[in-house]
Amino acid sequence: MRVAVGNQKGGVGKSTTAIHLAGALNVRDASVLLVDLDPQGHLSEAVGFGSEYDTDADVNLASALTGDTSASDLIREHDEFDVLPSHVDMLGVEDDLSNVRRREERLSMLFDDLDTSRWNVILIDCPPNLGHLTDNALLASGHVVIPSEARKTSIRALELLFDEIDVLEDVFNTSIQELALVANDVDYPLDGEQKEMLQWFEDTVGGAMPIIEVRQRVALQRAMNHGGSIFAYDESCDMEDAYLELADVVLDARRDA
Repeated sequence: MRVAVGNQKGGVGKSTTAIHLAGALNVRDASVLLVDLDPQGHLSEAVGFGSEYDTDADVNLASALTGDTSASDLIREHDEFDVLPSHVDMLGVEDDLSNVRRREERLSMLFDDLDTSRWNVILIDCPPNLGHLTDNALLASGHVVIPSEARKTSIRALELLFDEIDVLEDVFNTSIQELALVANDVDYPLDGEQKEMLQWFEDTVGGAMPIIEVRQRVALQRAMNHGGSIFAYDESCDMEDAYLELADVVLDARRDA
């Protein structure tokens, strides 16, 4: 099963969600491949592969997406999951894909060249925009987890994402299932804006997907500073249950597929 972790707005916790969800899936005995499709490479850095992002190797994720090179030798092992790191050359991939055949399907083609049976779940960390890379992730996965802030600035970003999903479904005659909305950095006691947005989430998408609330906890960032998820970090955190709930949503969808 493949799942994109996406939202066209930056700073909403996409990489954080992907890493801790991967850790939760590992706890649930699922083998996971994390794909860092974000040209900024934050996920790669967070899980200990910053050197892979900066390497001058000719074969990297960018060349695998835009050319004929394989990504099989790019996958790196981590204690909790495998990782396909991003690369600095990804900063130019959006433009490069404009001139490539089947530009919205390059990630699907990359996966076709891999032995994806090695993993129960492939998680794809999307860039903070709705360009070719995010389209690739949505089409290659057919499922999406949507991280968001409980702030009014998130409304337009979510509306644009939902519109993009509708367009892709129509143009490519496919289905992209929205698995869950993750409300990140919720801080109690709630201020008026967060109360209003949590209600907006419920009113807008509550009937279509679960809304999983992740409260603001510095332990989540500390875990990533140590190169992994909260489940591998030697500090208890009451948000572990939220990510385990999200993992169960993903695994339930995998069983139903």
